[in-house]
Amino acid sequence: MTEKFTTNDFGIPVGSDEHSLTVGPNGPILLQDHYLIEKLAHFNRERVPERVVHAKGGGAFGKFTVTNDVSKYTRAAVFQPGTETEVLTRFSTVAGEQGSPDTWRDPRGFAVKFYTTEGNLDIVGNNTPIFFIRDAIQFPDFIHSQKRMSDSGLRDHNMQWDFWTQVPASAHQVTYLMGDRGIPRSWREQNGYGSHTFQWVNAEGERYWVKYHFKSNQKDEFIEKYGHEGFSAEEADEMAGIDADFHRRDLFEAIKAGNFPSWRLMVQIMPYEDAKTYRINPFDVTKIWPHEDYPLTEVGVMELNRNPEDFFSEIEQAAFAPSNLVPGTGLSPDKMLMGRIFAYADIHRYRIGANYAQLPVNRPKAAVKHSYSKDGSMSYENYPKDQPVYAPNSYGGPHADASRTTENNLLDVDGDVMRSAPTLRKDDDDFSQAGALVREVMDDAARDRMVGNISGHLLNGVSEEILVRAFQYWKNVDADLGARVENVVRAAQKENAGTDGTINKPS
Repeated sequence: MTEKFTTNDFGIPVGSDEHSLTVGPNGPILLQDHYLIEKLAHFNRERVPERVVHAKGGGAFGKFTVTNDVSKYTRAAVFQPGTETEVLTRFSTVAGEQGSPDTWRDPRGFAVKFYTTEGNLDIVGNNTPIFFIRDAIQFPDFIHSQKRMSDSGLRDHNMQWDFWTQVPASAHQVTYLMGDRGIPRSWREQNGYGSHTFQWVNAEGERYWVKYHFKSNQKDEFIEKYGHEGFSAEEADEMAGIDADFHRRDLFEAIKAGNFPSWRLMVQIMPYEDAKTYRINPFDVTKIWPHEDYPLTEVGVMELNRNPEDFFSEIEQAAFAPSNLVPGTGLSPDKMLMGRIFAYADIHRYRIGANYAQLPVNRPKAAVKHSYSKDGSMSYENYPKDQPVYAPNSYGGPHADASRTTENNLLDVDGDVMRSAPTLRKDDDDFSQAGALVREVMDDAARDRMVGNISGHLLNGVSEEILVRAFQYWKNVDADLGARVENVVRAAQKENAGTDGTINKPS
């Protein structure tokens, strides 16, 4: 066996792993100890800024295999019959920081990178099919309301409910959040969604609107074992104290043991012209498309079967962006999606660097990569010496080919430039789908748990003014649910009222 000896980062052997270079055994350390300087300087820089949102997470690699023929809807190579594609999937919480518990009540990020033969396709969504807001201009305000107070550095339920109750569009997502799906028992059992409406284009140039659904093949096992989806609030609080990395550990250990989780990728498909007259705005991310109108069609199966070899290199530096679209896929005029198209790639350039696409975990595995991007911090790819650095050029450099990928920007739009909410349609409102979720999907036991979840959250320092708004918020979702929440909160206030009329206890 070849003996291993320590070197510095440039392969130069070093004299000691334990002792700095000093003047005598007790003298001062010398600046010329370049190995000490290298170790300390690198250590000072070994963390990149954490993600502003979705900071805490984990992930794994695997494969996606097409099981159904959807070629009449899209020409994307990754979705053609029998195709197998390597994938990376990252799961995360939204609001918490790197060290936060996995079991806080929060939506979960669900991001999938397909290393296709035509470049990387990223589907960057959550474990819910909808979101809190419908316009990206509200996103910084929404996230700030879920983060920490500027003076105390503490998270604040009053701040959260102040925002939610003034943004009725949040009702559908908050109903998900306060129900059994608000705290999944495992990343393996949760579903994933692209959430937004996207576009598919077939070989003939025909266009369709689609929504992505990743259906967990483990969900039924968890429900059968535990009785319902997700942790209860009490179980989640207990687990946060026992193991703050519970979800990360669960995924890693399951894959290590050969228990590979899998999901069926399903899509809802809407003919392009239907969107113009559909009773609900199909591009509103706070809404779902009812399955009776647009049923699920299976595309394939995603299996995660390989843990990362280095968490920082392969998970922390993994960069997902909904702007990563391949031929045969495209965008919709969803205002949240439009904002994310800019924001995600931009944060990666800030957080990881201008050349983050050169990192192995982000680098496409497509056979051809011809880009005019060059130089910048941490560039390590040699720019082809025989390729011009500009376009157009007369020297044989790559040129754009409209026949290969123009559908990413094919949107029919018209109208004056203005700041406005979308035009309301027949069944567009902010509370009916949330109410249907409460009345038609949840059973009595689930509604009981939801009342407890909401009440516990409201009893954690929410002011009287905002409590009144919150009661009305839930009555707008469902009159009975709202009344029950109000009764529980008022009864608890009478029994345990503090000097400010609120009860300060964890939810």
